[in-house]
Parts: sequence; structure tokens; C-alpha cells
Amino acid sequence: MANLDRAGLLAGSIRLASGVSFLVSPLKANRFWGDRSDPDPTTRLLLRSMGYRDALIGGALVVTSIRGRDTRRWFLASGGADAADLLGGLAVHDQMSASQRAIGLGGAVVGIGVGLWGAVRPRR
Repeated sequence: MANLDRAGLLAGSIRLASGVSFLVSPLKANRFWGDRSDPDPTTRLLLRSMGYRDALIGGALVVTSIRGRDTRRWFLASGGADAADLLGGLAVHDQMSASQRAIGLGGAVVGIGVGLWGAVRPRR
């Protein structure tokens, strides 16, 4: 494990844990991200879809990091997922509570930054 990418392992573990939380308990995960209401069935479907996406990207980032391979593409995928979340959130930001805007949109901005940082850093 001499080539272990610690940054990739950390970022991937966080995204993997977030994705798994949306798969195991989408209602609790949704509340964690700032929504206090009970989502309708369509929203629950989208929460699970986001969980699969985040678990896949996070898991791939973890495995790639442990294997010592180039993680930049998975950082880019991670940032891209957050960019999609931010764009979707901006379209409805006026309908979101203050906590949803702070946690959801703020988290997406941080995720984009981490994804871009990881994607442009030199190959290890």
C-alpha cells in the first residue's frame, strides 16, 4: 500500500458512506441533509437513486485509492455529481428552507471544490 491515495480514500469513504445512508434509510439521510418533511414516493425514488450513484462513485474512488491507481477521473465524477446536484438545487432554491440551502447547496459547492481539486492534482 505504498501508493495509497489518502485523499482519494477519505473523499471516497465520505461519498460511499453518504450513498449507503441514502440506501439504508433514505428518510433519515434526507433529514440529515436539511429536509424536515416526509418526502413523497417520487422523492424517495430519487433519494435512493442518489444513494446508488454516490455509493458507486465513492466505492470506485476507495478501491482505486487503495490500489494506488490514478484517482483523478473518480474525483471528477464526484465533482460532476455535486455539480448536477447544485444545478438542480439552484432551480428550486426559492422553495428550499434555509437549512436545505445551507446544507444541500453548500455541501454541493464543497463537493465540487474537492472534486476539481482531486481531478487537477498531479498524477501520483
